[in-house]
Amino acid sequence: MRIIVIVLLLAILGSLGSALYFLLSDKSGSQRTVRALTLRVGLSILLFVLLIAGYYFGLIGRRP
Repeated sequence: MRIIVIVLLLAILGSLGSALYFLLSDKSGSQRTVRALTLRVGLSILLFVLLIAGYYFGLIGRRP
């Protein structure tokens, strides 16, 4: 579970970085920035749902 969360966080940061790069480098008004930000939002929602499900099923919780 921990590895999945870390991989998703790295993917979110990568998507955010690519959106910044596309924002600064594209001058023609392409949709690459919008797609990268949409992917970031989708990954963030997936991570949130995964964390909620992990807590619900007991995969994530307090240590004794």
